[in-house]
Amino acid sequence: MNFPITPTTTFALALTFALPTFALSTPAQAAPSAQEIIGKANIAAYYQGNDGRAKVRMKIVDAQGRKRLRQFTILRRDIKDGGDQSFLVLFSRPADVKRTVFLVQKKVRGDDDRWMYLPALDLVKRIASSDKRTSFVGSHFFYEDISGRSVHEDNHQLQKTTDTHYVIRSTPKKAGSVEFKYSTAWVDKKNYLPTKIEYVDKSGKLYRRIEALRVKTVQGHATVTKMKASDLKNGGHTITMMKGVKYDLSVPSTVFAERSLRNPPRQWFKKL
Repeated sequence: MNFPITPTTTFALALTFALPTFALSTPAQAAPSAQEIIGKANIAAYYQGNDGRAKVRMKIVDAQGRKRLRQFTILRRDIKDGGDQSFLVLFSRPADVKRTVFLVQKKVRGDDDRWMYLPALDLVKRIASSDKRTSFVGSHFFYEDISGRSVHEDNHQLQKTTDTHYVIRSTPKKAGSVEFKYSTAWVDKKNYLPTKIEYVDKSGKLYRRIEALRVKTVQGHATVTKMKASDLKNGGHTITMMKGVKYDLSVPSTVFAERSLRNPPRQWFKKL
């Protein structure tokens, strides 16, 4: 399952391409509209299969080169293709985050519901919608990168077409709701996966990048299995690797309930 890059999410990517040669579209090969491209990219990045599961390993490297690891399993269930979704994340390593659980009820037309269970405190914490663009468990990915950003929150414009990619600029409709001025996504023309996303801050400086490092085909779906988020302003990056990716597991909706925060259903988090 593709996690989780967003045009932005939402919580996906590929970097198996060489530097592209830019070329203008011809009338005979007219590109689809920016909205169509982003819509297809959103499906490719977040909605492969009806549901899915993957084991994820994060390597977090700070500006001084110090490293930390995170390992977790993520479950996803689509309520409607291109619409609302549910996510459940169970951490297994290291010891200080083991049994931490993250639950998201993603709402395309409203604020997501997000909770995190902290086992050391035996505390369920509600994550405010205003926190969705803050660090996910100390990494360079944001909460919103995990579950995805709604395509309806931005205005999208096709900037150019290359031999391999559509280049889309997305500008937030509510400028004060996010820290970036606009983002630019490179969308693969073959499979519509976003392969790179760059963020520009309010002063016009590039400060953040998310890119794919590896893509594989799993059960017929182009799937990002390695990606990188970089802090271009302060330094540091996080590399995320996925394994054991599976789709269409028929995960029941009851798995994605608040009671799963303290008691995650072990049968869905078994060894992959």
